[in-house]
This record gives sequence, structure tokens and C-alpha cells, in this order.
Amino acid sequence: MMFGVKEGILKDGTKITLRFMVREDEEALYNFFQTIPEDLLIFIRHNVKDRNVIHDWAMRLNYDRALPLLALVDDKIIGDVTLHRVPHGWKRHIGRIRVVISPEYQGKGLATLMLNEMVGLSYELGLEKLWAEIPLDSVAAIRACRNSGFVCKAVIEGMVKDARDRNIDILIMTCDISSYFDRRWERETD
Repeated sequence: MMFGVKEGILKDGTKITLRFMVREDEEALYNFFQTIPEDLLIFIRHNVKDRNVIHDWAMRLNYDRALPLLALVDDKIIGDVTLHRVPHGWKRHIGRIRVVISPEYQGKGLATLMLNEMVGLSYELGLEKLWAEIPLDSVAAIRACRNSGFVCKAVIEGMVKDARDRNIDILIMTCDISSYFDRRWERETD
């Protein structure tokens, strides 16, 4: 897998850097998660406001299982998209995607930019499908996934609880990676 540091430009002209997380990002990642409202963090399986959780992530980086891609402005993390994989079993061809974007950078195309990078990386890694679970009322997240080749597959009503302990619906979206690249190639050659 070949991925170094990449540069990008958001809709508002902000220049960003995309790169994989390294151990030295521990403090910056912890600071990033401190800026994310609880309403958004409830969908993450770990308590990312706990310094020990972030420390554990940094010390146990394993790109074969979880591949965190960070977006930065200068040295400040503004986005984190992680590709989760299992090496064996019936889901070894599927990657699960988790996206967290700083509120001040939402609506500027950052999630779509990062998701597009992850789709490309997933193709290089030989994955066939990507999977995302999104709260049904997260219109911007759904749009970013659609912009990156994901399609809606199912709604599971009342599946999870939000920060206020209310049941909410989850939308399952998937991306067929080879179809995504076939459609992209067709658009570029027309």
C-alpha cells in the first residue's frame, strides 16, 4: 500500500494534509476528540475523551486491523476516518468505516475527501466492500457517503441510543469498491 502525505483543498479554500496516524499523534488526537460534542461521540464504541483510550490506540497501532487517516490544518487534527478490517472469516473482504469531523470543518467537503481516499486505499488493499452505519438523521454524513460511492442498504429502526438515551434509527450504507472505480473510469473516459 503506497500512501504518503497528501494535500487537499476544501470548498472554502482551506488547505489540508491527509496522512496516516502515527504514535506521535497521541496528544493531538486526544485534543481533537475534546472538541467533538458528546452528541457526535456517542456513536464511537470507545470513550475517546479518556486519555488512556487514546494512549492505548497510539501505542497499539495496527494498520492491518484499524487504519486511521487524519486530516490536519497545520499541526491540528480536524478529521479522522478509520478503516476497520478483520483478517479472517466471512467478513475479511469488508471494511467498516468510521468518520469524525471537527464541527468547524463540517459542510466543507472534508468528509467526502477523506472517504474518497479510504475507498481508494480499500481498493489497493484488495477489499471488495465498505460498510458504514449512520444515524438516519445525519443528512450531511449520508450525503458525504453518497458522494463517495456508498448506497443505502437498510434502515434498522430504534437500533441504538443517542446521548439523551433515546432510541434512534441507523442507516446501513455500503460501497461496492470495484463498481465505484468502474463508474469513475467510465466518467473519465466519456
